[in-house]
Amino acid sequence: MSQTLEETVMDSQQANAASRAAWEANAAHWDDYMGAEGNDFVNVLIWPAVQPLLNVKPGQRILDAACGNGMYARKLGARGADVVAFDFSHPLIERARAYPHGDQGAIAYHVLDATDEGMLRALGEGTFDAVSCQMALMDMPEIAPLMRAAYALLKPGGCFVFSLVHPAFFQTNAIRFAEMVEREGELVTVYGMKITQYMTPYTAWGSAIPGQPEVQPYFDRPLHVTLGAGFAAGFVLDALEERAFPPLHPQGNPTRPLSWGANFSDIPLVLVARLRR
Repeated sequence: MSQTLEETVMDSQQANAASRAAWEANAAHWDDYMGAEGNDFVNVLIWPAVQPLLNVKPGQRILDAACGNGMYARKLGARGADVVAFDFSHPLIERARAYPHGDQGAIAYHVLDATDEGMLRALGEGTFDAVSCQMALMDMPEIAPLMRAAYALLKPGGCFVFSLVHPAFFQTNAIRFAEMVEREGELVTVYGMKITQYMTPYTAWGSAIPGQPEVQPYFDRPLHVTLGAGFAAGFVLDALEERAFPPLHPQGNPTRPLSWGANFSDIPLVLVARLRR
């Protein structure tokens, strides 16, 4: 399904409600697919970049925003952090609470909406060492409330580390292609991307995981809009990484050469950034 909000007009509250409804419908499928530790997308692309940027120390208080099934919260807790984790999906929080997380830092799960600035600030302004938000900003119709709340919740010098699908490449209107090209007398297959829209924020429906029960809205934004929301809240950017699978990595379906994996090793799928208070 590729229906845009130009065709289905919704305000931000309606869009947020549509996103929540989709995530609640897809919660069991998503959790069954990702499991306790996540897939290669998590463990090869995202976490190896996020972990050093957060630089978790035992005893730190960390907020995990839009935590899903608690996968990243458990990774933070395993490093001794005391974690406050939230998501707006009741079924996902129920799934998160069902997982054991060992004897390290405590994890407290809450059902909260990342677009509700007041509820987030009530978690304790100036009491968090870091805020983590992994692969969720593109699921939010508004990100400014979370940026403002994160700034208020952090201690001076604290950081907000987030990851998202790369806004310039891995977006809903991106077209993947394979072309035959002659190079030095030999025919080779070249893989690439075609981008038809970037500067204008764009919302479309799609599937995060194959076979999920319901499509969900994605909120594509150019990088300057995402970072601009952080700058407007008072943050400065002090780290940024772009991540792609290595050339020999087997990620992707071998019967589908246009699936993400080694064929697109020079095109980043994920962007990871650290904002500093």
